[in-house]
Amino acid sequence: MNIENSIALVTGANRGLGKAYSDALLAAGAGKVYAGARDPASVAISDPRVVAIKLDVTQDADVHAAAAACPDVTLLINNAGIMLASPILAGDSEGALRAEMEVNVFGMLRMIRAFAPVLAKNGGGAIANMLSVVSWFVFPFNATYGASKHAALAVTEGARIQLKSQGTQVVAVFAGFIDTDMAAGVDREKTPPRQVAERTLDGIRNGLNDVHADERAEAIWQAMKTDPAGLHAQMQQQWDERATSGMR
Repeated sequence: MNIENSIALVTGANRGLGKAYSDALLAAGAGKVYAGARDPASVAISDPRVVAIKLDVTQDADVHAAAAACPDVTLLINNAGIMLASPILAGDSEGALRAEMEVNVFGMLRMIRAFAPVLAKNGGGAIANMLSVVSWFVFPFNATYGASKHAALAVTEGARIQLKSQGTQVVAVFAGFIDTDMAAGVDREKTPPRQVAERTLDGIRNGLNDVHADERAEAIWQAMKTDPAGLHAQMQQQWDERATSGMR
């Protein structure tokens, strides 16, 4: 689909990657960007095409209200997410997993269910779901987050199949660590948020199902195709080394 003149809604749009998505959409000529945030006052508006809306994706009432208030949407970008960096057997792992699932999976599902009829009415449009390279494998130090992203990938692929008949493109976006507050404590190479946003928009324009938004995503994808056992062994080694040093 064309980004120019599209009417987009971005979840988690007040900062970080969400703001980068909004900025990239405006630069690409979107006609309007609904910027969803739990506190709409936190959305910095520097362009009259931006409309801040109250949206907590964990709340049915907010999601239904957004669908009613934004009947012209042609592009939905499910960006809202949380990462609590919990190993799977950590003392608080159940709580971490529940919280991450609520936003990263059920929140995404609520948005898709609410906006699929809106998109159908407006000609089909597109949905882009912000996933992660850990949708494909388990990084043991944030395993609960990875579990949520595995589930989010399944939701994405299921929605793609069901929404094809109404002409809605469903795009999965994969990236490594992105230079936002979510990864502030991560001492690894990070991808600029604007790069992720622009590659996502290119993927939508070109009708892609999957967008590899950075080199990390492409490298992990290749590893998963050619040597998944080797990738698993790397994760085991990293875990064992940190356990030996007492930093688990």
